[in-house]
Amino acid sequence: MRQYLDLLKDIKTNGVKKNDRTGVGTVSVFGRQIRFDLSKGFPAVTTKKLPIRSVIYELLWFLRGDTNIKYLVDNDVPIWNEWAYQYYLEQKGLDKKLSRYSDEWRAEMEKFVAKMKKDHSFARKWGELGPIYGKQWVR
Repeated sequence: MRQYLDLLKDIKTNGVKKNDRTGVGTVSVFGRQIRFDLSKGFPAVTTKKLPIRSVIYELLWFLRGDTNIKYLVDNDVPIWNEWAYQYYLEQKGLDKKLSRYSDEWRAEMEKFVAKMKKDHSFARKWGELGPIYGKQWVR
């Protein structure tokens, strides 16, 4: 973690601003490297709890080229649920009725996920996310 924080400080102090395709821009330094001794553990650089089991399932999902959340839902990996759920709400005209992240919205998302687990045709239709990472990686 120390190496990562030092790199961030270096970027902040010595970084060069560049335009990018998104219009947001980036700040970068050239040629910096960070090395990790993997015998001391996985170098996950985050300040949040890392659910490694979920990370593995998501990576396998990407590598399969999958774009439907059914596999993730079946393995209790919720990271993409919100995207499919929000699309479902928009298509059903419910996105204006349910305030995002409200208790009612969350309760309805739980029902959405439960139905995704049980109803394969529902999952096939509403679990599809389009050309996300997995599809792009496997192309």
